[in-house]
Amino acid sequence: MGGPKEQPVVVAVVGPTATGKSDLALHLAEELGGEVVNADASQLYRGMDIGTAKLPPEQRRCIPHHQLDVLEVTEEASVAAYQQAARADLADILARGLHPVVTGGSGLYVRAALDRLEIPPTDPEVRRRLEAEAETVGTPAMFERLRESDPVAADAIEPGNTRRIVRALEVIELTGRPFSATMPSREYLSPTVALGLDVPRPVLDERIEERVRRMWRDGLLDEVRGLEQVGLREGRTASRAIGYAQALAELDGALTEEEAQRQTAALTRRLARRQQSWFRPDPRVTWLDPRVDDVVARAVDVVRGAISENERHG
Repeated sequence: MGGPKEQPVVVAVVGPTATGKSDLALHLAEELGGEVVNADASQLYRGMDIGTAKLPPEQRRCIPHHQLDVLEVTEEASVAAYQQAARADLADILARGLHPVVTGGSGLYVRAALDRLEIPPTDPEVRRRLEAEAETVGTPAMFERLRESDPVAADAIEPGNTRRIVRALEVIELTGRPFSATMPSREYLSPTVALGLDVPRPVLDERIEERVRRMWRDGLLDEVRGLEQVGLREGRTASRAIGYAQALAELDGALTEEEAQRQTAALTRRLARRQQSWFRPDPRVTWLDPRVDDVVARAVDVVRGAISENERHG
C-alpha cells in the first residue's frame, strides 16, 4: 500500500455503537492510505475484546491500529492520558504522510484527540471526599449542588451520573471556575473531516440485541473468567463496563444469563441514545447510512472533497 499523494488530513468516524464504525475506519485507512486510532474507552483495555467488539488482529488487514490494548484492567482510563497519547499518534501518522483515522463512540475521547480541549486538574483527596459525600447524601443532592454552582455543566451531565457530577464539583473546587469553562469547543486542532454513522432507532435496537447475543455466543463469560485472574474486579473502570459488569453478576449468580443479556442490551441502547445526543448536534459531522452498499465509496468521496478544500485554502 503506497502513501497518499495529497496533503493528509485527520479523518474521524463517529456515531452510536453497533453501526459499523470499526469496519468503515478500516476501509478508509486502506483506501486513503492511513492508520487507525481508537477512541473507544473500553477498547483501551487489554483482554477486553468480545464485550467491546474489538476488531481481532487477523481482521485488521495489516493496517496499524493505535490506542488498543494499552491499559491493564486494573488501571483507570484517563481522558488526559489518552489525549496526550492519541495526539502523539496523530502527529506521527501525519508526519509520515498518512491519514489518521480516529474512530470510536466515546465522545469525550474523540474530542480530546481532535478538538481544542483543556483537561482540568485532579486531586485524589478531593475526589475521595466528594465520592464519600455522594455515598452519604446521594447523587440527586450532589447534582443539585452542581446545578446551583454551574447550571451549564448540570445541563450537560446526566442527573444519575455520579462519577461525572463528582468530577465537575472537583474541578470547580480546584480551579474556582465553572466546570463548563473547560468543556470542549468545536474547533479542530488540525484539518479534520468527520463522518458519522447512524441508522433508524428500531434498526439500531435490533443490531444491539443481536450484538449482545453474539457476545455471549462468542464466549464473553470465558473472557471475563480469564480477566478475573488478572484483576478485573479490582479495576474501577473496566469492571463497570457494559457487558462486563453483567457477566460478572451472572458468574456470581446475581443474574441469570437471560437477565444479564437483557440488562446489557438495555444499557447499550441507553448508551447509543447518549452517543446520538453527543454527536448529532455537531454541524461538522457528515452523516451516512451504513446499510447502503456504497457507503465506503461515499465516505471516500467526502474525505477527498475535504482534502481538496483544505488544499485550496491551505
